[in-house]
Amino acid sequence: MNIQSAIIQGTNILKNRCIQTAQLDTEILMAKALGEDRKYIILNNNKDLKDENLKYFKRLIKERSSRKPIAHLINKKFFWNSEFFVTSDTLIPRPDTELVIEHILKLSKHKNTMSILDIGIGSGCILLTILKERKSFYGTGIDISKNCLNISKINAKNLKVEARTKLYKTDVDKFCLGKYDLIVSNPPYIKKLDLRYLERDVAKYEPKLALDGGLDGLSELRKVIKKSSELIKKNGKFILEIGFNQKNKVINLLNKEGFYINSTSKDLAKNDRCIVSTKI
Repeated sequence: MNIQSAIIQGTNILKNRCIQTAQLDTEILMAKALGEDRKYIILNNNKDLKDENLKYFKRLIKERSSRKPIAHLINKKFFWNSEFFVTSDTLIPRPDTELVIEHILKLSKHKNTMSILDIGIGSGCILLTILKERKSFYGTGIDISKNCLNISKINAKNLKVEARTKLYKTDVDKFCLGKYDLIVSNPPYIKKLDLRYLERDVAKYEPKLALDGGLDGLSELRKVIKKSSELIKKNGKFILEIGFNQKNKVINLLNKEGFYINSTSKDLAKNDRCIVSTKI
């Protein structure tokens, strides 16, 4: 079987499973099976496949048809302007989170240096992207997952920012090292009972630890806001990613801990997603 025939077959399998990006996903998985890029696939679509490559490709298609995310199958996800190593231990970086990057870059435009804390660093996509963009900034990332920290370490090395990155395995409650010019967090904010209604790709394959915000969806947000009020410098900026229906409740929590609300922003779907505040 040649590459083109296998791609047609794989695309049809994924289409039958109602996967909207069937063609693209199939091409990405073929590239993975061959150890090549998508350009190679397009230019060599009449080339015959070796048995071992075809076998590997079919296995990948089978896994994708069960809704396993592409990012987990190829162990990478593009975010901002870099490729991040990801596994099932981390939340897959989302385009919506690039909104956080935009805010930080705007706020730090005229800053010579900044110390940044990322609470719940995950894959490192937020903190490491900022450190790559701002060569004189320093970052600290904390997470309760050792696997997440190992993945962040790999990504820091790949992005050549490991010398300016410190990582700690700790719950935010127990962390008390330093004072920061800017704190950023994308904490778990989905109500426990709503987890079952998430898309199957997310509910079945992404870490519950990074999604479960407790019964009201605010338990982790409360902890993060309270601790950030202690760790942030006066006039320091705090940027928080939130659930689509949490804006007013989170603003109240921030106000109680001495934060002034600078702005709120909507994501690509026009849902409230990001709050920028200042410690007063």
